[in-house]
Amino acid sequence: MTFSAEVKKELCRQSVGRGSRALAECYGVMLFCNTFSERQIRVVTGSEDFARRLPRLLDRAFGISFDVLPGEESAGKRAFIVSDPGSMEKILDAFGYAGGGILSHHVNLGLLEDDEARAAFLRGAFLAGGSVTDPEKRYHLELVTGHYMVSREMTALFLDMGFEPKCAARAGNYIMYFKQSAVVEDILTTIGAPVAAMRVMGAKIEKDMKNIVTRQVNCDTANVAKTVEASAQVLENIRALRRSGRLDTLSDKLREAARLREEYPELSIEELGKLSDPPVTKSGFNHRLRRLMELAGNEK
Repeated sequence: MTFSAEVKKELCRQSVGRGSRALAECYGVMLFCNTFSERQIRVVTGSEDFARRLPRLLDRAFGISFDVLPGEESAGKRAFIVSDPGSMEKILDAFGYAGGGILSHHVNLGLLEDDEARAAFLRGAFLAGGSVTDPEKRYHLELVTGHYMVSREMTALFLDMGFEPKCAARAGNYIMYFKQSAVVEDILTTIGAPVAAMRVMGAKIEKDMKNIVTRQVNCDTANVAKTVEASAQVLENIRALRRSGRLDTLSDKLREAARLREEYPELSIEELGKLSDPPVTKSGFNHRLRRLMELAGNEK
């Protein structure tokens, strides 16, 4: 099951509301479904949960039934159709559309005056025309409608609710989408899918932790590489001093520094300083190594 399907399953566990709440959810469904004309409404879905919810939702909102229902054996996409003139008139009147002529689609904000109605409206829109990507891959939630003015007015509605969508057109449809994980979380919570929102949050935390670990490993690897490179340089100079016979003539401190560097080429300067007898600071041990390199330079 895709993440979108899981989200729609969770949304459909929400009780089918009554009155303005059912009307608002139906409104979202119809503005984002496959067909919404003055003569017919056609909702097509591949979600079994949404398919079971639709007849109850239409009955609660308008007290009517679909004229065409998919058979119980239907698999894949299921189509629900309203075409009865009396039913269509009842729906259009409820949404505030004037009768006659070509239907001009707009978002009637008078039906979405409170937070519950807006949440139900967005839930219906997502169930009919929404999708969300698996947060393990990326963050992307979108709503697709075939009506230009609906997309423009929905953008204004989103902005009023504190969400800033990006917009695009594709294959004759109009798309509003969001790519910020926090915004995807908030929208899913708003429309009634808090469990899915927590999954997005968890995926974000896991990705952030992986990035932190990766950066730390890269940093540690770079530090080790620098230590090894510096160690190799010092070792070459110590060997030069030994070949010339100068190493045995140096002070005990310098000979000890040379011995420790040769015995422990992988250790940092600070760690070598702690092995000295008596222990010395990082700065002190580094000074001894620099002195060895200076003396070796004089030998070359």
